[in-house]
Amino acid sequence: MTGNSVLKERNACVQVIDDDASIRQALEDLLMSVGYDVRCFSDADSYLRAEPVEGPSCLVLDIRMPGLSGMDFHRRLLEQGASTPVIFITGHGDIAMGVEAMKNGAIEFLTKPFRDIDLLDALHRGLVLDEARLASEGERRVLMERWAGLTAGERDVAHRVVAGLLNKQTAAELELSEITVKVRRASLMRKMQAASLPDLVRQIDRLRACPEFGME
Repeated sequence: MTGNSVLKERNACVQVIDDDASIRQALEDLLMSVGYDVRCFSDADSYLRAEPVEGPSCLVLDIRMPGLSGMDFHRRLLEQGASTPVIFITGHGDIAMGVEAMKNGAIEFLTKPFRDIDLLDALHRGLVLDEARLASEGERRVLMERWAGLTAGERDVAHRVVAGLLNKQTAAELELSEITVKVRRASLMRKMQAASLPDLVRQIDRLRACPEFGME
């Protein structure tokens, strides 16, 4: 469990959905013994009604449960855009089921009884992935906030600067004086907190990957 202490400090949480109370208790005892925050649920509906986890999280999901199966629930989560890493556990698994689960993005597919270390290793991988995802989303939010702080004129200049146009060319396209372009360029670099032109290009590239980013 290398790195578990780092994740623990960042509020890593493991969520368990299993209709077997004894399994839930055993997993809770194990996970709490290595320092994780743990939330256990007897079914998918209980999980959906709970408050979202703020920090990195990973979901341990039983395949066979009353009502909605673990596989079907995972598909629904994916359709809704959920990105929490999932580890399947089952006492009735087969190769085809495991292959499907992994194709759908599961971190691991464990057949009961499984070794504690196999579950803990899979959880660590999932939590590291989720931590990286949250960090990336946080960076994108910051960039969106900075972009929103630009004026329309500064955005016009930004698009042309990252496209490789010189100040003179940008001025001609926008029917502005070259000094105005220079002033707007300096202002947008400051507002975006871009240390250099390559830095600004990287920021704009990241923004363009966001569905909510407009090219205005």
